[in-house]
Amino acid sequence: MSVPIPAPTLSRDGARVRILDQTALPHHRVTLALDSLDAVAHAIRSMQVRGAPLIGATAACGVALALQTAADDATLEHALTELGATRPTAVNLHWALARMARVLRPLPPTERLAAAEREADAIITEDIATNAAIGQHGLALIAAIAQNRPGPVRVMTHCNAGWLATLGHGTALSPVYAAQAAGIDIEVWVSETRPRNQGLLTAWELRESGVAHRLIADNAAGLLMMRGEVDLVITGADRVAANGDTANKIGTYLKALAAADNGVPFYIAAPVSTIDFACPNGAAIPIEDRDGDEVRVLHGRDAIGATAQLRIAPADTATGNPAFDVTPAARITGIITEHGVMVPHALATLAP
Repeated sequence: MSVPIPAPTLSRDGARVRILDQTALPHHRVTLALDSLDAVAHAIRSMQVRGAPLIGATAACGVALALQTAADDATLEHALTELGATRPTAVNLHWALARMARVLRPLPPTERLAAAEREADAIITEDIATNAAIGQHGLALIAAIAQNRPGPVRVMTHCNAGWLATLGHGTALSPVYAAQAAGIDIEVWVSETRPRNQGLLTAWELRESGVAHRLIADNAAGLLMMRGEVDLVITGADRVAANGDTANKIGTYLKALAAADNGVPFYIAAPVSTIDFACPNGAAIPIEDRDGDEVRVLHGRDAIGATAQLRIAPADTATGNPAFDVTPAARITGIITEHGVMVPHALATLAP
């Protein structure tokens, strides 16, 4: 039994790429048609699409879109460069572009567009299968807990790593959906994930999918673990270093520390494409710094239901806004990949 995906995140539609605009969520469901390389680059940079696997697939579609106007070497290289500059931390972006480059550079221009479209479709299809495999491997962890305690299995996550961030059922949330399909009673603690509040997308997605969940302030996580109200933590990843150190949305490291202090298993769910085997450790992972208004300004609905912005700090307030942090491999119980649950130091066995 599979859980249906309520809304597609990405599709190719002739001369356009269709996406679900995640900057409009959770208040509005908006589909955008992207018809140029610039539009795709903007969608990735502005986080209209977000989540490492989805970013990679969108970039691949962007290359194919760019080649519809011309498929010469200059156009191809321009597309690869422009898309590669959009987000520095998510390794799937660079993995997908490198894959497109390997396929397209040796081909004559007359063959490149068709090949680009095939490769983009292959990346999408493979991600769906990868998500399903991650879900099944993670399901075994949840099922083992369900057998040993009454009541729902209580999973904590951070940021969004479900079907909104991928082409299938997600990475961190795929085991949750697999457990739901298997009839296991499950509940998800969803942290708001300031400053971009991607946890609101997780709450929206889980509501759409009929999964019990509760939204919490980020800083509530430690107390919940201390009180024994969390059975395991599963988060996604934007880049995993060769030694197992993992970059994910800012705040993940704090959850890992709280989990370690309270004996709560802490898992990362990520496809092999998110593992950067050329990156030796977390210190070598570039951390994206984003605009200060993501900290100073909140987005939501006002009393009459209109979308509104609320400034919570003066515009000249100095800010620090790192988008990611790095959880050391020593704080990670296991990494759930499409090949199984791996201890971090064993990732080298998956290297191509």
